[in-house]
Amino acid sequence: MRILLLNGPNLNMLGKRDATHYGNFTLSDVEKKVTEEAAALGIEVDCFQSNHEGALIDVIQLASQTSQGIVFNPGAFTHYSYAIRDAIDACGIPVVEVHISDIHSREDFRRISVIEPVCVAQIAGRGIMSYVDGLKKLEELFNG
Repeated sequence: MRILLLNGPNLNMLGKRDATHYGNFTLSDVEKKVTEEAAALGIEVDCFQSNHEGALIDVIQLASQTSQGIVFNPGAFTHYSYAIRDAIDACGIPVVEVHISDIHSREDFRRISVIEPVCVAQIAGRGIMSYVDGLKKLEELFNG
């Protein structure tokens, strides 16, 4: 099984943002942790990060040809990108939406996710483990 680890806007700034909400880890730490956890489950991981909506949409559309699922931290796009929602809906593979911080306990606008209805799950508030939980959710979908 192969999955895509996809990160949206400003996730490349991890380690430089408010540690209260985003922890002290970097995007490289996230990619390494998920890749290691995935290897233990027999899953291969491709990693991609972009601050550009169009690039993310292109990768989501191509993912159906290369991946069986996506673990996706869409950053700010989770709140308003209907184009990303439509790309997820059309891609035909399961997508787990993840967030490092607990979006449900933060500002009101962070509680809104326009992509959640087209994702198989949403995991938030577990720091770097949100990604691992997203990976495990996909593994559960495929193995039982």
